[in-house]
Amino acid sequence: MDRTLIILKPDAVQRGLMGGIIQRFESKGLATVGMKMTMLSRSVVEAHYEMHREKPFYGSLVNFMTSGPVVLMVLEGNHAVDVCRKLIGATAGFKAEPGTIRGDYGMSGANNLIHGSDSNEAAKVEIARFFKADELLTYQPALQHWVYDTSGGKAQ
Repeated sequence: MDRTLIILKPDAVQRGLMGGIIQRFESKGLATVGMKMTMLSRSVVEAHYEMHREKPFYGSLVNFMTSGPVVLMVLEGNHAVDVCRKLIGATAGFKAEPGTIRGDYGMSGANNLIHGSDSNEAAKVEIARFFKADELLTYQPALQHWVYDTSGGKAQ
């Protein structure tokens, strides 16, 4: 099983969209193995978005991500990164397809509701940035055999 980091950004929290967004991931069959609500420090946000440091939107992105509480989640499932990115949709809400989180709830390119890891490698780094090992659970959801074909002994 793969894991990915999801951040419900300050706009998702302030707009009261947390439950609806989380439900989409659960309905798809992803397991939540870690979750917490927090205020991110400037230094953590700067490290998280280091790859954008030279871009013109970097300062406003850091300010936005530190402007209010966020929800940090670690989701687990087969192909978790790819599945989550499809559920999330294109970066700008006004360009995102209907049926995606950003397509259904977003209009902005900057205040875009949610972050999802873009690769398995990035997910490992990002999860370690926001979660201690003992904050993550390992368990088999009771409904897993209904989500995946487990007839071969392994979820497929």
